[in-house]
Amino acid sequence: MENSLFTKPKEVFLDVVNAKDYIQLDSVSTIYQSLKDSVKKPLKMILLYGLPGTGKSMLLQKLYQDLSKHQKVIIYHTPLVDEKEFLRSLARDIYDYHTDTEINFTRFNELSNHYNFDIVPLVLLDEAQLYSSSLMEKIRLLSDSRKIKFVITLHKTEKEDIIAKEHFQTRIWESIELKNSSHAELKIYIQKKLMKANCFDIANMFDDKNSKLIHSITSGNYRYTNKLLFSLFHILHWYEEHQPSKINYQHVSNKIIEMAAIESGFIHA
Repeated sequence: MENSLFTKPKEVFLDVVNAKDYIQLDSVSTIYQSLKDSVKKPLKMILLYGLPGTGKSMLLQKLYQDLSKHQKVIIYHTPLVDEKEFLRSLARDIYDYHTDTEINFTRFNELSNHYNFDIVPLVLLDEAQLYSSSLMEKIRLLSDSRKIKFVITLHKTEKEDIIAKEHFQTRIWESIELKNSSHAELKIYIQKKLMKANCFDIANMFDDKNSKLIHSITSGNYRYTNKLLFSLFHILHWYEEHQPSKINYQHVSNKIIEMAAIESGFIHA
């Protein structure tokens, strides 16, 4: 059924990172403003950390979109784990220096001495826990030069906490933690995402009982919630096509939410 009522809502919850999908919740907006304020300060490095699925990549992408109009901002969503490839990419993206030859750390520093910017270039590194200790040390040294400012994201686990302390305890002057949403925030998040896509009738189908159940399944994690709701609308699409009489268009059935949790692996039947 090409014109299914649930096709567009399903697409709303695809697991993709796009700044236009940013949802303004009070707590997230406060964190984002704190991040923007930190970037303006004379800091060498800024750490953004939290559990996977708490929105770190989304905030990096929004920061890139908002600041790149006014200053040099580079974003690497996928870590460049090879040190020389990392430095060559930085040289290309910051200084517009193109070469097929390898660039080592000494050569990069020589190159950077030839460039001056009114505003220090900002480099956004996602998934920084995947970088090697050796490359992290180079990033530390680059930040110490004050010719590049870094915002890095790390997953909040015991291992990554240790990495953060070992590598950045004397260099990060600002660390910002993202957390899972509360039950109330999750309901707003779901409804705002749907309304942003003009799915107003669908947004009104979710009530407090629905959001409490979804929160109990996903613990308020945005990525898990997206995955669950993608499955939910996939199931509703199927019912609309095969058994439309079983759909309540005024209210989302908790039974179907549980079916979606089973389909997406959150509940083992």
